Amino acid sequence: MEKIIDENKQGESLILDDKKTNSRKLYIESYGCQMNFSDSEIVASILSEAGFNTTNNIEDADLVLVNTCSIREKAEQTVRKRLEKYNAIKRINPGMKIGVLGCMAERLKSKFLEEEKMIDLVVGPDAYKDLPNLIAEVDEGRNAVNVILSKEETYGDIAPVRLNSNGVTAFVSITRGCDNMCTFCVVPFTRGRERSRDPQSILSEIQDLWEKGFKEVTLLGQNVDSYLWYGGGLKKDFEKASEIQKATAVNFAGLLELCAKSQPKMRFRFSTSNPQDMTLDVIETMAKYSNICKYIHLPVQSGSDKILRAMNRQHTREEYFNLINNIREIMPDCSISQDMIAGFPTETEDDHKDTLSLMEYVKYDFGFMFAYSERPGTLAERKLNDDVPEDIKKRRLNEIIQLQQKHGLYRTRQHLGKIEEVLIEKPSKKSNEHWSGRNSQNTVVVFPKEHYKVGEFVDVKITDCTSATLIGEAVSYSKNN
Repeated sequence: MEKIIDENKQGESLILDDKKTNSRKLYIESYGCQMNFSDSEIVASILSEAGFNTTNNIEDADLVLVNTCSIREKAEQTVRKRLEKYNAIKRINPGMKIGVLGCMAERLKSKFLEEEKMIDLVVGPDAYKDLPNLIAEVDEGRNAVNVILSKEETYGDIAPVRLNSNGVTAFVSITRGCDNMCTFCVVPFTRGRERSRDPQSILSEIQDLWEKGFKEVTLLGQNVDSYLWYGGGLKKDFEKASEIQKATAVNFAGLLELCAKSQPKMRFRFSTSNPQDMTLDVIETMAKYSNICKYIHLPVQSGSDKILRAMNRQHTREEYFNLINNIREIMPDCSISQDMIAGFPTETEDDHKDTLSLMEYVKYDFGFMFAYSERPGTLAERKLNDDVPEDIKKRRLNEIIQLQQKHGLYRTRQHLGKIEEVLIEKPSKKSNEHWSGRNSQNTVVVFPKEHYKVGEFVDVKITDCTSATLIGEAVSYSKNN
């Protein structure tokens, strides 16, 4: 399950400085996971070469694109509401074209054109290079659809346009697709099979980011621990590779090490991991390099073995505990976050109690918690009855959230009195006199601005906390500047 960006907020519009050589204007919004936001930067780059500048004013746009998410029903509802707004604007500006990108586009395909009468363009996650051709079709008065899934496309040859960037942190995609087939998830059907990107193209992109002043990179994939480069091709075909390819293959631990060594003053994070695929060599590599952040997003979804089997998760409760124990032993200061689903089909009160007891064992630093919503096209939708009443789902979800808040405060209190390195990212939302940044454990840290600047590493003494935020005072510049 992918980590979800809060869709209660309006989708993020991506803005590119005007280029005099480009005459058409693009407005693009992104919803859902970090991969969607990264993909929108790829789309902006492709369309920049095709004559488009991006704009933050939708009324000025010649082309409006919404990059969509299908992982939860609420995400799709949010997108549909936005499309209603686009349609209203299009009635005033009939020359404007509207397109849908991403997972909803892949899932609904041509039905989107039938359901949403004013949509002109539907493009799946693997077809973005075809956008200039599809837009040409639309310009000639025809609707255009390309939702074909690819076995090779990684967009490794596209230099993303960094849009709405703070100039400090950036995403770099390393894999696409997912082979895990969790019964609740549409990703394997909307993004295809797992394939990995050439590590040299990844390192080149990171080098470019460093030269532009970026200080932190998050390596992205639906399942980063499945990263495996052996010269190209699907992960499932690795066994057919030659002996030379197998001997020189780069796994995720190897990629992490390459990144850490290539840019020793840059911080690295990654998301998302899958418990069944995370190996000891990844944890050991994280512990070996100080510039690999000590934070793992490790979705578990449920604490019940029965529900894990129903979800087709390829790990048990005990195996998950063993992984947690290894992380704690090798990296005692590592923070861990979770994804949790409340009210999955057949979930009983005992299953729910298993989830709560698992949370008590791990005591996550923070988490992303949802009530189950049936997604069309998933194995759960086809084979399982959504039999947990909504009021019970909400009550169980609330209990999970309350427990997570308790554990969050427990974890942030462990930072009190410590001096921790913080990368300044932006002004604090609550005070223009304070900076906001994150420590290695991915916890937000707020402290007075003084003479420090965005993009600097600062050692901060933690003096107070909430369940989600650390509060402190800068004591000096970090040696890593």
